[in-house]
Amino acid sequence: MVRSKLLRARQKLGKYRIERRLADGPRCAVYQAYDTIHGCRVALKIPHPDMMDDYFLADFRREARLATRMEHPNVLPILNASFIDEHFVIAMPLGEESLADRLARRISTDKALDYTSQMLSALAHAHSRRIIHCDVKPDNFILFPDNRVRLTDFGFSKIALRTVKASGSGTVGYLAPEQALGRPMFQSDVFSLGLVIYRMFSGTLPEWPYAWPPAGQARLRQRLRSPMIAWLRRALELRPQARFRDAVQMENAFRRLRGKTRSRGA
Repeated sequence: MVRSKLLRARQKLGKYRIERRLADGPRCAVYQAYDTIHGCRVALKIPHPDMMDDYFLADFRREARLATRMEHPNVLPILNASFIDEHFVIAMPLGEESLADRLARRISTDKALDYTSQMLSALAHAHSRRIIHCDVKPDNFILFPDNRVRLTDFGFSKIALRTVKASGSGTVGYLAPEQALGRPMFQSDVFSLGLVIYRMFSGTLPEWPYAWPPAGQARLRQRLRSPMIAWLRRALELRPQARFRDAVQMENAFRRLRGKTRSRGA
């Protein structure tokens, strides 16, 4: 199927004036736009027209509805979600860059620990509301002024009741092994976040079969003490049962360790 044309700079979409495209993925494009009513810049997530069947539209509707349950300083809020000129548009606050972009430059150890704390807080908040994110990766953490980190993109999320519907969705490279087999669970998000954190401190993303120690271990030991490395290793255990049961438990363990130990350096 041929992809429909992307929106152009200066194109109007209701009250929004497109300024530039920030990202273009397989499901949607993200734009920087100017809200001509409120006089501020926002990010617009817009599914590609050729993806707009009932299945994919349900994902984006789910994302907008989950946002109403997810008010938290480290979760990106939804400002508006509506159909505009046959486009389904989700408007969100505009950040400075994604963590994926930030990882291209050096991050001090203290700042990386601060980012870790905020990412844990966001994911623990979701898990406490029985929501599994299912796509935890650097691209879905958006950085704002004053080093605020916010988790976004709950389009893949599953609400955990007695069981979770099988979903192999997610991003290869940050996908837990059981999720790749269609069995997402809270521990899958723990594993994915562990990969994000490991990469942030070591500069290397572990790969299958996730044997310990992964590449980048020497750099990791320069920056973190043994108890924190053991904490991270538990998050990256291959068997879900050996990991933290959810991000709430993972966050609590991190806060205890951070209160007792200091990083090895910047």
